[in-house]
Amino acid sequence: MGCDGGTIPRRDELVRLKKKPEQKDKDAERQFRWKHCNLTQERLQQPIVMCGLGRLYSKQNVIEHLLESKMPESCAHIKSLKDIKDLNLTANPAYEEAQDDKSAQFICALIGLEMSGQFRFAALWKCGCVFSERALKEIKDKNCSVCLTPFSEEDVVVLNGTEEDIDLMRTRMEARVARLKAEKKAKADKKAKSREQSHVATATVTASTSEKDAAEAGPSKPVTTGKPSGSTSLKPIIPNKRALISDKIGDDPTFKKSKQDYSVAKDPKATAVYKSLFTSHDSEKDQQRAHWVTYNPFYN
Repeated sequence: MGCDGGTIPRRDELVRLKKKPEQKDKDAERQFRWKHCNLTQERLQQPIVMCGLGRLYSKQNVIEHLLESKMPESCAHIKSLKDIKDLNLTANPAYEEAQDDKSAQFICALIGLEMSGQFRFAALWKCGCVFSERALKEIKDKNCSVCLTPFSEEDVVVLNGTEEDIDLMRTRMEARVARLKAEKKAKADKKAKSREQSHVATATVTASTSEKDAAEAGPSKPVTTGKPSGSTSLKPIIPNKRALISDKIGDDPTFKKSKQDYSVAKDPKATAVYKSLFTSHDSEKDQQRAHWVTYNPFYN
């Protein structure tokens, strides 16, 4: 039973036991979920969005699947862009893409914890700001510490949570959708009611105005139909406006001067010096005329 060197083998070294199933590397799986899109399993690219269950996606991939109507069953709750929320992430200044495994690309906006999966993170559905769960517990008032947007407990979405967290997020998502539908319905009812009240008020004002006008007009005279015998209907004579305007223009002295029969030499108001400037003056007859061979327009 002995071996070389005098060693004695143990039973577990001689009996073949059933191999244990290989276990997943939890750290690698956790890092994969925080750095890859839950829809296409590709590397996350900004803008990064989340759904109501806290899963991370690349917005471009979500839009492409919505347009093609090829959303998988795991993402069936995403029916439009209203079912996702853009995340306001804080970049990690110490992140280097070459050393991707050693650091995370994003950190908590308040206390600087890396968003690598080692710490629990949550986002606010109203504004999309992301915090670590430790920092979120330190917020006493229900206002976002980054953008000061008020929020409630049902607006908190745990990112990449456990199965229990996913069930809780699903309940909050359904409650949030129901609340939004109720608010939308109440707003529509209020708008319809105000429109109806405005119509009633307008009808009342119109009726009162017509009654007031009828009272001021007095009793209405009977309307006679047909032409009365022995009487002729006289139409009012409307003067021709164009004729009146032409008469006024004809009396204008400026208009008279523009006529062809008008002559400056015959104008009694024009002076002799002014008349001498025109060819109708008597001095024009004594003006020298050039020969037709040596024509000069100055003398003609």
